[in-house]
Amino acid sequence: MPAPQMWSPRTPPPGPGEPAPVTPAAPGPATGSGAPGGAAEAGDLARPGALLGRGGPEEPGRPATGTASGATATGLGTSTGLGTSTGLGTSHVPGAVPHPGHAPAAPHGPAPQATALNLLVIEDDPVGPFTVSELLHTAGTRVRIRTARNLTEAERLLTDDVNCILLDLALPGRDPDDELAALRALLRLAPRHAVLALTASTHAERAAEAVRVGAQDYLFRDELDGRLLSRAIRYAVERKRADTAQYKLAESRLRAQENARLERGLLPTPLLDGSDLRFAARYRPGRSRALLGGDFYDTVRTPDGTVHAMIGDVCGHGPDEAALGVELRIAWRALTLAGLCGDALLTTLQQVLEHERDDDEIFATLCTVDIAPDGRRAELSLAGHPAPLIARAGGPASLLAYESGGPALGLLPQTRWPRRRVELGDAWSLLMYTDGLIEGRTGVGNQRLGQEGMTEMVNRLLTTGLGGEALLEAAVTEARELNGGELTDDVAVLLLERTGRATAP
Repeated sequence: MPAPQMWSPRTPPPGPGEPAPVTPAAPGPATGSGAPGGAAEAGDLARPGALLGRGGPEEPGRPATGTASGATATGLGTSTGLGTSTGLGTSHVPGAVPHPGHAPAAPHGPAPQATALNLLVIEDDPVGPFTVSELLHTAGTRVRIRTARNLTEAERLLTDDVNCILLDLALPGRDPDDELAALRALLRLAPRHAVLALTASTHAERAAEAVRVGAQDYLFRDELDGRLLSRAIRYAVERKRADTAQYKLAESRLRAQENARLERGLLPTPLLDGSDLRFAARYRPGRSRALLGGDFYDTVRTPDGTVHAMIGDVCGHGPDEAALGVELRIAWRALTLAGLCGDALLTTLQQVLEHERDDDEIFATLCTVDIAPDGRRAELSLAGHPAPLIARAGGPASLLAYESGGPALGLLPQTRWPRRRVELGDAWSLLMYTDGLIEGRTGVGNQRLGQEGMTEMVNRLLTTGLGGEALLEAAVTEARELNGGELTDDVAVLLLERTGRATAP
């Protein structure tokens, strides 16, 4: 019997009156899997890409058969392995033109796979009618499975690489009256792992309670299939990650709030009851998102009517320097209320600094002013600190001249700090500050604001009628603007004003 007349894209159909080419038929049936003369193995159905029917190289004198990526070629035969079909088979022919009406197959190669997960199944009958591995295999999900019959076995298998735990709620717990005893024990055992609760659909209340207790989701055994299980596993893992991130964020916010309350509590409250002096202060730490830095200040009035003011600066900007500044401030207040002042007070403060600092190179500058009860004169002591600025009634602000100050605390042992008497007058404003205010740049090259620049700035602000907190806020804001951004050092500014019988500047 003559072979059927077939033509491929390379051999177009004959024209009118032309004889049709004859393609000799190859002996034996064609195969769909590429194996010689046989059906695809059963294992091919479980492999990714088995449905692509990979064929081997064509043999001489044998028609091309099987399904693969590329163009179509002619051939006869019965394809076996994925079913039986008759007609034209397809095979990969490099450079062939696709046959009209046949779309090219997808490029040959393994499909992209999702990241494999590790699942721990805790069930007292892991080989019963519910088999997790079979369900996931059917869904094509890449999950490595470990099985445990109870929590004791689960504890041995529970490692950090386990992504999710599937727990059968029917598993008996230690408390027979608690249906979720096993779940509660598991959550204590694995607080960082995602947990799925498995139960029957008739126990919907128990399933919902499991989520309230701490499981990420629940599944009904009698409604479960491979795709649902695969989706639930990945959802539980991502929800656990989101829950953990939310918990850490809330914990961080709570810690920040506690630190803020602590730092606010460490800032001083002036003790000026019975005094006619007006007090104002501004404080800006150099550390980002901090409320307290290494600068410190305080003001107290002793029973004799004397007002004692102090401002200081611990070298550095970290939390250790801030803590040391608080210790020095509290020590200064206690010593002042105990009656110490001048050289005796500074000597004792240096001893406190030497005992409390973590490094022998840590030092602190300090300025103290003791204002007499009548408010017209004061005693000034400087320990490596810049001199205060004073504006008397009817005159501009100027630096208090002081040439015989002592070194910063912590630099030299057995040092003396002399005091100088200063006449204040009837009405005045006394501005005490740390070097963070004067070390900012002015926008002209590397030029610093300095004490002269600060004096000019304060005088300009005084002519506008500013005073008190408004004056301090304007001064710090202008210094920051001149610097072209936030000042890198801590800034503390303290202002004491006395109106007297005249109007303060």
